[in-house]
Amino acid sequence: MPRIELRTEIKADKEIVFDLSRSIDLHKISTEHTNETAIAGKTSGLIGLNESVTWRAKHFGIYQKLTSRITEFDRPNYFTDEMVSGAFSEFKHEHHFADLNDGTLMTDFFDYKSPFGLLGKLADKIFLDRYMTDLLTERNRIVKEFAESDNWKQILTG
Repeated sequence: MPRIELRTEIKADKEIVFDLSRSIDLHKISTEHTNETAIAGKTSGLIGLNESVTWRAKHFGIYQKLTSRITEFDRPNYFTDEMVSGAFSEFKHEHHFADLNDGTLMTDFFDYKSPFGLLGKLADKIFLDRYMTDLLTERNRIVKEFAESDNWKQILTG
C-alpha cells in the first residue's frame, strides 16, 4: 500500500492549523481546480469525530464521488479520516500537529490502495502517487497561507 508523507512548517498556533485542516470550506478552496463540492454529510464548517462528508470532484476528466469519515480525533494533536466509499479500494489520511518553535509542524500520512490489482499498482507508480502528492501539497499550501495571515479568521469565525 503506497504511503505519502508530507511535513509542513506553519508559523501559526496549533489550534488554528488543526481547525483549518478540518474545515470543509477551506478544503473547497484548496480543490477549486477539481471542482470539488461537498454534497452530503457535513457540507460546511468544521468536521468532527464520526462525521462524514461526501465529495464530488472531477479527476482525470471524470466526475467521482468519495465519502470519508473522521475515525480518530484528538484536538489539537491529530485526526484521521478514512474512505467509506469511493474510487480507491481504501485510504486512510492521518493529520498530526506538533508545536514547533513559534509555530506548528503539520504532518500528513496518506495511505491508499488503488483498485484493479496489478493495473492499479502500475497506475500508482506511473502517475497516481504524484497526483495525490500534488493534491495534498496544494491543500497544505492553502492551510499555511490562511494560517499565516489573518485570512484564517474568515474561515474559522465567519
